[in-house]
Parts: sequence; C-alpha cells; structure tokens
Amino acid sequence: MTDWTPPACWYEPRSAGEFKQYVEKMYEETINTPGQANYAKAAVGQFRDIYKDGKYKDYNEDKADEGNWWVAVQNPDSMDDPASMECSELPFWVKNNDDPGVPQAVTPKILAEAAYNAIQLPSTKVDLAPEQVTKVNLATWAWLDKARFKKVAVTASLNAGGLNIEATTTAKPVALKLEPGTGDAETYPASGECTINADGSIGQPYAKGDADRTPPCGIRYLRSSGDGTYKLRATVTWQISWTGSGGTGGDLPDGTFGATQDVTVQEVQAVNR
Repeated sequence: MTDWTPPACWYEPRSAGEFKQYVEKMYEETINTPGQANYAKAAVGQFRDIYKDGKYKDYNEDKADEGNWWVAVQNPDSMDDPASMECSELPFWVKNNDDPGVPQAVTPKILAEAAYNAIQLPSTKVDLAPEQVTKVNLATWAWLDKARFKKVAVTASLNAGGLNIEATTTAKPVALKLEPGTGDAETYPASGECTINADGSIGQPYAKGDADRTPPCGIRYLRSSGDGTYKLRATVTWQISWTGSGGTGGDLPDGTFGATQDVTVQEVQAVNR
C-alpha cells in the first residue's frame, strides 16, 4: 500500500486485576509445563516476585482505582523485526492522568495506525467500455463503481483500567491512474490521472450516444495487440485521515493500490463491396 509500517511494539495499560491474572497464568503455565528448563522457571518466578511480594505488593490491587500497569506489547506481524525488542521496560505502574514516560505508549495515533493496517479496500479493477475487447483508435471509457469505491473506515479502541482511547481511520479514493501497458496509446486526460468528481465518483460510465465524445477518463489504443493482450494497469490513490479521543486527529500517508487487467485491441475491419 505504502512504505509505511505500523509500530513494531508499544506499551498499553492493564488494570491491576488484569495484570495479576496475566502474570499468574504465565507463571502457572511455565512451572507446570513438562520438560521446561529450570532457568525459565527461575526467571518467571523472579518476575512474579517483583509484583507479588517484592518491589510491589500483590500487584497493587489495593491501588486499583489509582492507576494502571503499563506493559510492552509486540506487534504480532513484526516479531522478527529488531525494533519489536525496543519496548524492553518491565511492566511499570502509572498513576491515573500521569504520563507513562515512554515514547511508545499507546495513543490515539498509534490506534489510528493499527486501524490503518486493518483497512480492507476493494480490489482495483476499473469498468471499461468497450469491455475487454476494443478497437484501434476507438476511445475506451474507464470509471470506478461508486458503490464499491467509497469511503472505508475502521475504528480501533482500547478500554482498560478506566482508560478509554479510540481512533477511527478513514480511507477515501481520490484519484485513478491509468497505464495502458503499451507506448502506442493515449490516455484521457493526457496525464493518465483521473481525479475525483464532485459526487465522489471517478470517471464516467459510458452511455448510449457517447460514441463521438471524448471520455473524461479513458484510453485510446493506436495499435492492435495482435494475438495477445495489453496489460492495462489501474492504480487508485486513497487519502487516509484519522480522528481520535480528545479531539486528536490528522493525516496518514496516502495509500496506493494497483492491479492489471487484460485488454484485447483489434484492428477495425473494412468491408469493400
């Protein structure tokens, strides 16, 4: 889509009860796993002791209304990325309304980026007239189906320990670029960039009576494709924006999706009588 990638890791809050359950479950599973190495059992035991009987007492459950535990989370799609290890702080306690003090603390923008990564956009195929088979020097109209190519939004939220963060990321199609698949062709407009119309559509569907008109978005092939086809490539640019909790919001990098489709171009057959 773009060269943008979601964060490899981040810190997110857990309530005292959630954190206790997480640690105790990890401890029990490690201790009770047959064949588990002694060093692993010792490590998880030491980790548990910090929060149960060491620096903290019983996971700060008596302070559950005063704050949250913040824990490191690795992006499951970036486990092999060295950056996923940058969130190396042990779980730490943060009082309500205090800054966690780490750059990777989850924010509305991080949630917006996660939502961006989850957006499902329609396959990039344009409607053509004539469809699939056209003629040399005949204008081929191209457009996007408004019912499919419209705004798409995904919301990501985090509700934990009294902390509620939310962000909605929206993708909106704004342009279509046509590449004919051969140098023996002209595009409409000449740049091949078809911009969005006032009603949100891109291009214009062919209608009866349009044969002598120049399409606002389309192609004119100047040479036959012979026994083969031309690979028409259509690329849609999606404008990405987000809004989040506390009046936050902004833009993320535009996304581009492209696909090819076969077009057969035939010579116009003249009939002599």
